[in-house]
Amino acid sequence: MKNVLYISYDGMTDSLGQSQVLPYLVGLSKENYKISLISCEKPERFLLFKEQIQAICDHSNIEWHPINYTKRPPLLSTIWDVWQLKRKATQLHKINSFQLVHCRSYIAALVGLQMKKRYQTKFVFDMRGFWADERVDGKIWSLSNPILKSVYNYFKKKERLFFSQSDKIVCLTNNGKQEILSWNLSNVTDQKIVVIPCCVDIDLFNPTTISIEQTQGLKKQLGISSDDFILGYVGSIGTWYMLPEMLDYFNVFQQHKPTAKFLFITNEPPEAIRSQAIEKGINPDNILITSCFHKEMPLYISTFDASIFFIIPSYSKKASSPTKQGEIMSMGIPLICNSNVGDTDKIVLKYKSGIVIDEFTTNCYKSALSIAENYDKSETQRGAKEHFSLETGVKNYTSIYRELIG
Repeated sequence: MKNVLYISYDGMTDSLGQSQVLPYLVGLSKENYKISLISCEKPERFLLFKEQIQAICDHSNIEWHPINYTKRPPLLSTIWDVWQLKRKATQLHKINSFQLVHCRSYIAALVGLQMKKRYQTKFVFDMRGFWADERVDGKIWSLSNPILKSVYNYFKKKERLFFSQSDKIVCLTNNGKQEILSWNLSNVTDQKIVVIPCCVDIDLFNPTTISIEQTQGLKKQLGISSDDFILGYVGSIGTWYMLPEMLDYFNVFQQHKPTAKFLFITNEPPEAIRSQAIEKGINPDNILITSCFHKEMPLYISTFDASIFFIIPSYSKKASSPTKQGEIMSMGIPLICNSNVGDTDKIVLKYKSGIVIDEFTTNCYKSALSIAENYDKSETQRGAKEHFSLETGVKNYTSIYRELIG
């Protein structure tokens, strides 16, 4: 059995850890890899979900080593977290003699780079996105602040080292891969970069497992009538998702389909969404907001007639793969999204999965109302299976591990 250390700055008690880390590790553990997992956990979520995560890890023979994520003071807390990760990784290596260190994103990769230099372990840089540029594009770091500019420059230098000194690079999109290759870095080849998008459990997000009675029952519970057309949104709104523009689209869409309602499945504060809708002149009765557990998401998505997400089309988003795309396509729901975000637009158009808009204007919204024109349910689901299947994702990671450590 081969010993692998997986390091994630995201917590396993976060929804991202549960959907985008653990399912892969559970699959890899079945392929005869002994996985030790270090993750940074937010104390409040750790208290709520630690037993649930521990049970998953125990069942799959994954050794979980959670450490506390610290948020304050800014920068210093991150330096402390990196020190904690390095210390824990070193302690575990003395026991397990890891052959490979798999690092999720840039903070974790600081540890992977050190482990490779010190212990000659193989190093997989699972980049997830252009992290430093995301901090700038998302207005989290301002380059007019000299301290933050120096932090940005530090990570851009490290980024080149992660690419050139890693043994494999995992990128979420072909768009991001081509961007990296255009930099002509030493020891970075087409073969070294493997594209694995944010995958989805096709068996869980399977509309045939949900009865009409279940969907109708949930609609009744949510106050949705049989005449209502439901435009749905899934997930957080936060930094990247363009709520004002999505509300603008809904405003135009309502003129086309007066029975439309906008359903948000999110943990965001409802008032924050409703207040913006009212500012846009939308009747708040037509805005529905609820939340659910990840395992319940397929049932909630089954209430949608169409789904929407607009993402800021910035430079860093070349490497972005929205998790919700695979979930929605797997459920066979048509999408309305924007161009210039990872491979999203190309996949939607290729598999007739809905509408792609190029500009956030009323005229563009008006020309994007006939969703059925570029929608084929079976093609949409085929696209989900070909691009976003968790089974395929696990196979691709297994191939990387086999190539590097056998």
